Amino acid sequence: MKAITRSIFFYSLILYFLPMLIPGLKISGGFLTFLMGGIALALMFLILKPILNIISFPINLVTLGLFSILTNAFILYLLVLFVSGISIVPFNYPPSEVLSFAVPKISFPLFFAYIYTAFMLSFIDSFLSWLVK
Repeated sequence: MKAITRSIFFYSLILYFLPMLIPGLKISGGFLTFLMGGIALALMFLILKPILNIISFPINLVTLGLFSILTNAFILYLLVLFVSGISIVPFNYPPSEVLSFAVPKISFPLFFAYIYTAFMLSFIDSFLSWLVK
């Protein structure tokens, strides 16, 4: 029970901070949307992700685990379908300069917006899990 509560809190916290990093993730509705999104993500990662990992095991084995990002993107797509206040739209990062290197404009169409958001979600979740344990 403690692990489920912790994961609900983590996913709600991630959903709060993720739109600050990713301009294509839109969350409206306030605290209740973050809480419902955290509950939905925790349940989907608890129930649906193991099933998807078993089904996609051969592909995941061949791609050395990179296919798991697509399963996370699928779970994120289901989250957008089930929770009405959360949406993901195509977005762009404007051109910039980092340490005297010119970084061009980076465009993310809808499919890659889901993949990038799923990658960032799993990265932040792994970091928080490492931090707490």
